[in-house]
Amino acid sequence: MRSGLRPPLLHQGSEAPVLLLPGVFETWHYLERLAETLNRHGHPVYFVHTLGFNSRAIDVSATLAQQFLRHRNLTGVIIVAHSKGGLIGKRMMVADDVEGRIVRMIAINTPFSGSPLARYALGRAMREFRPEHPTMRTLLREEGVNSRITSLFSSFDQYIPDGSALEGAENVRLPLVGHFRPLGHPLLIGEVLERVRAAKS
Repeated sequence: MRSGLRPPLLHQGSEAPVLLLPGVFETWHYLERLAETLNRHGHPVYFVHTLGFNSRAIDVSATLAQQFLRHRNLTGVIIVAHSKGGLIGKRMMVADDVEGRIVRMIAINTPFSGSPLARYALGRAMREFRPEHPTMRTLLREEGVNSRITSLFSSFDQYIPDGSALEGAENVRLPLVGHFRPLGHPLLIGEVLERVRAAKS
């Protein structure tokens, strides 16, 4: 209610554009502090408003996000994603980004190998994270883009007990606890900012 329903317009800046992708049932508000910090350092920051509460299937959401990049004609894009957002971003990199608009992705607490807890979820949106789900298996097999991914993850994440390490990616385990709480932590924000600013097109 404080921030409104639509994300802020943070499109000014001369540095590389950043696309923020939140997790399942998350709105842009979860990544607001990251957005403001990146924008203060000169990066235009974009949210995909049409994702809503991000409950669609991963491939559908990836298509919507890629259409957003095309509509805005954004190139040299760095994705910063939380949880499911990292799966959407990887799907974009391996299947949707045929124009090569995406340079790199920094993923935060993303279940790249799925989560066994999803087997007990009632809703379709959560059950997609089952390790044996076809989407999860396909994304995990696609290793060609992993060298362009940084996976930042908490030392303990109650929703991803098997961790967020991704073969071939830069994996950084942070001394933080939780799935959501680290999003506003200065250590996490600093790690993201460092890698965004170092990314080369």
